[in-house]
Amino acid sequence: MKREAFKMILKSGFEVEYVKRHNAIWPELKQLLKDTGVSDYSIFWDKETNLLFGYQTVDREVSSQDMGDHPVVQRWWEFMADIMETNPDHSPVSIPLKEVFHLN
Repeated sequence: MKREAFKMILKSGFEVEYVKRHNAIWPELKQLLKDTGVSDYSIFWDKETNLLFGYQTVDREVSSQDMGDHPVVQRWWEFMADIMETNPDHSPVSIPLKEVFHLN
């Protein structure tokens, strides 16, 4: 298993909407993540900076950050683009974080 972490940027004023959308995450997106080996996926929000911190474990080389070609992921990106900082293709601006310590 590989651990992966990244940060994204939530637009100010959309905190409640972000939580609402994730509470109703599409079943087909959840299944896609599971089918591709993504598990233990959490997103945390820093109120002071509006940064989102994502963490997941993957049992393959592909993580949620590598699924941009899939139609379900592209629809999700478009759905979330109005409340997050995004790239021109609507993918969220996502900055990978390097693991520097782990206690198991």
